[in-house]
Amino acid sequence: MNPLQIMAELINNGTLSLVLVAIFVILLYRWSSSTSTSSTKKSPPSPPKLPVIGNLHQLGSPLHRSLQALSQIHGPLMLLHFGSVPVLVVSSAEAAREIMKTHDLAFSGRPKSTASEKLLYNYKDVAFAPYGEYWRQVKSICVLNLLSNKRVRSFRGVREDETKAMITKIRETSTSGGVVNLRTMLMTLTNDVVSRVALGRKYYSDPGFKELSVEFTELVGSLNIGDYIPWLAWLSRASGLDAKLVKLAKRYDDFLERVLQEHIDKSSNTTSNTNGHGHVLIDENQNEDNKDFVDVLLEIQQENLLGFCLDRVSVKAVILDMFLAGTDTTGTLLEWAMAEILKHPRVMSKLQKEVRGVSKEEDEILTEDDLVDMHYLKAVIKEVLRLHPPFTLLLPRMSTQDVKINGYNIEANTQVLVNAWQIGRDPKSYNHKPEEFEPERFMNDNSGLSYIGNDFQFIPFGAGRRVCPGIQFATTVNEIALANLLHKFDWTLAGGIRNADLDMTESSGLTIHKKYPLQAVPIPYSSA
Repeated sequence: MNPLQIMAELINNGTLSLVLVAIFVILLYRWSSSTSTSSTKKSPPSPPKLPVIGNLHQLGSPLHRSLQALSQIHGPLMLLHFGSVPVLVVSSAEAAREIMKTHDLAFSGRPKSTASEKLLYNYKDVAFAPYGEYWRQVKSICVLNLLSNKRVRSFRGVREDETKAMITKIRETSTSGGVVNLRTMLMTLTNDVVSRVALGRKYYSDPGFKELSVEFTELVGSLNIGDYIPWLAWLSRASGLDAKLVKLAKRYDDFLERVLQEHIDKSSNTTSNTNGHGHVLIDENQNEDNKDFVDVLLEIQQENLLGFCLDRVSVKAVILDMFLAGTDTTGTLLEWAMAEILKHPRVMSKLQKEVRGVSKEEDEILTEDDLVDMHYLKAVIKEVLRLHPPFTLLLPRMSTQDVKINGYNIEANTQVLVNAWQIGRDPKSYNHKPEEFEPERFMNDNSGLSYIGNDFQFIPFGAGRRVCPGIQFATTVNEIALANLLHKFDWTLAGGIRNADLDMTESSGLTIHKKYPLQAVPIPYSSA
């Protein structure tokens, strides 16, 4: 239920306080309609707003689509007001370049929110931390010890192991003619890969863990009315949203404490000596590549290796960030990929021809060496990222100073939403059927486009200082999983649904999933 629905419900119940609010709104509207300021003349175009709620009444679900509709009227740089908060909506490649390249430093801030504060240890993570020295330090730790090219390559065995495990599960289902819930399979894969390299072991099968991850994704992207209209913050308490955030934060903290304690106990059990002063010595025979991310963070914390304090709260925040960022988005993208492939048999046939050009025994999977020259596979993944970026609006930014863009004045503390979903469908950048799934566009006119943040018509991972640091990590998982799903099986939709009739409705939230999990029937393929 959105904040306006909550307000309507309370009014219907005769709440006196909201009756008084309504009177106040009417008086404020009369006042605001009778005044004007010259300062707004240099602001970006903006639809008419109401007092108190601003443009909130004009927003629908999913948000990226309603923002697209407004921007088509008011332009690629559009100023909205979510309550009292100014929000700049960016809807073209040219405008995105201004935000994330020309004025990148000025827009490297992150807005604060109740959900991020409570769930991410008061912004001690990487994704939502304010721009500054702390953010630079923890991002550097993550890149060097988990997301660098060298480290990503070192995790190859984990990716191949877990992909093989997924293929085995699907084959077991296929022998009985069963239907596979591809969302469950793909989320398990991505969770198990990230769990092993970041946390040291798999946790997805632990009781309650799946529900924990789903609830986190939903709540961290929830709209808290108090973030935009502070004097209505009590509505979130009345609706129970605040209590849910506190309860979920406690459950995740308990989980992370358990992870840390398991690593501390393991370290104590495997360490054979001390240095005579009571300090634990790291086993010199331990291979650096075999350390998981938690091991590295605990070592940095213990030895103060970077010259700044990485306290226990920061360790937990960074672990949580890396884990969630690497699982939900990757699993979601793979589900969209399989949905688009099933919906377009021509693409499936062409991709299968490419991946099946490599001969493998039944119990062998395609390895990452086999994928190097699979250009159509890479084009398919790019096309999925164009149409279904995991964060359709990227993560919100905030201006840290006054900036002028295209003649418009953008004030400090303005939130910025970059509609990557709309930019990826812009006819100016994609003049051939921009709404349709055609991977060939990335083998022809747009073959040189990269998603690392240099081409602003294609920014599924963002760009600039705040670009997602896990691009290569995600890409390697996407490629090996998708290649093997199409190499080992032919696929049909469950229940006799025609390919063209597959429901592609989107959900709402921080990560945009398919509203309904993808169900399909695998048919084992044999090259014999």
